[in-house]
Amino acid sequence: MSTPDAARSGTFAIGGDLVVNRLGFGAMRVTGKGIWGEPEDPAEARATLARLPDLNIDFVDTAESYGPEVSERLIGEVLAPYAKGTVIATKSGLTRTGPDRWLQVGRPEFLEQGVHLSLRRLKLERLDLWQLHRIDAKVPRNEQFDAIAGFIRSGLVRHAGLSEVSVEEIEAARKYFPVATVQNLYNVANRQSEAVLAYCEKHGIGFIPWFPLGGGDLVKSTAYQAICLKHNATPSQIALAWVLKRSPVMLPIPGTGKVKHLEENTAAADIQLSEEDFVTLDRLGRT
Repeated sequence: MSTPDAARSGTFAIGGDLVVNRLGFGAMRVTGKGIWGEPEDPAEARATLARLPDLNIDFVDTAESYGPEVSERLIGEVLAPYAKGTVIATKSGLTRTGPDRWLQVGRPEFLEQGVHLSLRRLKLERLDLWQLHRIDAKVPRNEQFDAIAGFIRSGLVRHAGLSEVSVEEIEAARKYFPVATVQNLYNVANRQSEAVLAYCEKHGIGFIPWFPLGGGDLVKSTAYQAICLKHNATPSQIALAWVLKRSPVMLPIPGTGKVKHLEENTAAADIQLSEEDFVTLDRLGRT
């Protein structure tokens, strides 16, 4: 059996100039329960991160709120200095008060602090991709967008993106800065962001589906199980193969804190769904 290779997922140029393999890694799970504190198995979490370059995973997505700070710190400790071409994407705009508790904070001074602290923890001089974790409804969104434009002008951030946004919000942000990526909930069983995905395709914006492994109850269906059997694959691998085939701007970031799961996820890049497989899964996900 060949070594899993994210390069077989194809490439996408974030912002038009940052070419990465489309199958990336989400670093939320290298933290403790409730995405709070240190990982339960620190050695395994570090081994998982250390394995990324071997699998040609050169797009890593994290956030200052994962831990908080734990995910970014571990990435910096394990992977820096980074392999050539590696893109570390991070996010700010959420603060934490305990396990599974997330509060929006979009004040410009908080976002600016987040940028500087992320640079320090990740051991970088510039963030290739920085994303607003959520638009804070308590702060005028134009103030948040203007702050992001300032990060780009000052050279702290190369490209910027948004998370959990509508088409209207993307268009509003684009008046202030080029939106390089959008990170919304999306998987074969959850298609609420179809309009956003279509917009991203039209404008060459990278679409980062969070929770790409989600399949819901449809993975139990006879049709889904038949496709798994046909490809000798797990339900999660089929879910990843589907989102990769769904769109050329798709950048799935399955996350885990275990090497075995990382390798299984990466192996999804080798699965070539037929058009019939794709349509069957697409239909299942829309019912």
